[in-house]
Amino acid sequence: MNILVINAGSSSLKYQLIDMDTESVLAKGLCERIGLDGSNIEQKAAGKPPRQSCGFGGDPGKVYKKELQLLDHVDAAGAVIAALTDGEYGVLSDLSSIGAVGHRVVHGGEKFSGSVVIDDDVMQALRDNIPLAPLHNPANITGIEACRAVMPNVPMVAVFDTAFHQTMPRRAYLYAIPYEDYESLKIRRYGFHGTSHKYVSERAAKLLGKPASELKIITCHMGNGSSVTAVDCGKSVDTSMGLTPLEGVVMGTRSGDVDAAVVQMLCNAKGISADSALSILNKKSGLLGLSKGKYSDWRDVKRSAQSGEVEGVRTAEVFAYRVKKYIGAYIAAMNGVDAIVFTAGIGENDDYARQLILENLEWLGIKLDAERNKTREEAVISADDSLVKVLVVPTNEELAIARDTKALVTV
Repeated sequence: MNILVINAGSSSLKYQLIDMDTESVLAKGLCERIGLDGSNIEQKAAGKPPRQSCGFGGDPGKVYKKELQLLDHVDAAGAVIAALTDGEYGVLSDLSSIGAVGHRVVHGGEKFSGSVVIDDDVMQALRDNIPLAPLHNPANITGIEACRAVMPNVPMVAVFDTAFHQTMPRRAYLYAIPYEDYESLKIRRYGFHGTSHKYVSERAAKLLGKPASELKIITCHMGNGSSVTAVDCGKSVDTSMGLTPLEGVVMGTRSGDVDAAVVQMLCNAKGISADSALSILNKKSGLLGLSKGKYSDWRDVKRSAQSGEVEGVRTAEVFAYRVKKYIGAYIAAMNGVDAIVFTAGIGENDDYARQLILENLEWLGIKLDAERNKTREEAVISADDSLVKVLVVPTNEELAIARDTKALVTV
């Protein structure tokens, strides 16, 4: 079965086509500037020998790139199908070769604790959740509606960033605000990156040769957006992001945890609205804010810190310290830990970040092996005598979405 995975943004649509018989990517692409001037699509074929069952014959690495007018996401979805089935650059013979479509949806609220086949009731629930994710859910909904218009007979599945965290106990997800505000407005911790945390925790369990149900794992999804999750017996029991992806550790441009009164102080001092203050915390803070506007990319922070530049040293110290605090908190919350897993752009690729985060935790039985830590591949990077295993596990959210999709449509 071939599954198309869709991640729709407000003016973009990313996609991957995955052959679920081998779990291999046939093609991946991106539609950009949807509804704007200069819209385009670019697709790269992974390439493999032609196979009659799917009509695949794409050449390895062959790039399909075209500038065309994409007025809306329906146009973009049509462009995706045209690219996938193109006679020269495509990887499919026709639309019938797509067995299902899996959609990334940012927010499922309390309604969804797992992935679901999309129907009209699900679509209404997604609309109901727009107040919880006003920047993301509308784009996700638009992407689903566009694909349903272009592929009306193909089953569609919604896979939620928040679903994995719905197993959090009440003590972890409630804020200490008037309880009626939780009841009426559903203000609570939801958490995000759930598809990634689920995937890497399950993969780590396999690498350790133990069932996830017997392990306490802390997963660190470290990228431009970062979050840490406590996974106890295969279930999320706490996570650093909250009502929105703003809470938690320091990120590229997001502040992470701050006193709520910071918003009021910014408003009063700058004569701005609460929305403008939140924009500062979301877009001008984090690594960017700590470095006085110099660096939002960890790679630049790293180079700066290692050269001794004061902005880089300060930024790196705060970033690592905040992650370290969450790791310590989650060890306490789970009454121990068997493994710590690093994933995503920084977590997978940067030995310096991992070393900074875990240094001086030897007393907890966490000990890195300096040579093993240099890897950018899937590996155990802890020392042989480390009581806690430390792993690098590249995330694969698209494959996780495709697996959920396949499971639901082949029942």
